[in-house]
Amino acid sequence: MNNNTNSILLNALHVCADACNFCTTACLGEPDVKMMTACIRLDMDCAAICSLTAQFIARKSIHGKHLLKECAELCGLCAAECEKHEHMQHCKDCAHACRVAEKACKATT
Repeated sequence: MNNNTNSILLNALHVCADACNFCTTACLGEPDVKMMTACIRLDMDCAAICSLTAQFIARKSIHGKHLLKECAELCGLCAAECEKHEHMQHCKDCAHACRVAEKACKATT
């Protein structure tokens, strides 16, 4: 993976993790938190896998490539869930960040 591809991927992963963490907090503040349970869980999983994957990729771990597939899958699942709530700006922003990260992960696998 060249430095430009690596930089684009790492940026997408960091942006996605940040968006997911923000979305988690915002979902917890929604009037009907129970309705947001699936979104919150996926936000937390997606943020965690994006952060972990970024760490492995940044240090050029031979295991980073393995994480990219799982990361792309979770980003896609999180985006799909957030897209159900696009009337909420935090979910709309999160879905976008997840789609960008999903695409970046798939482009480097």
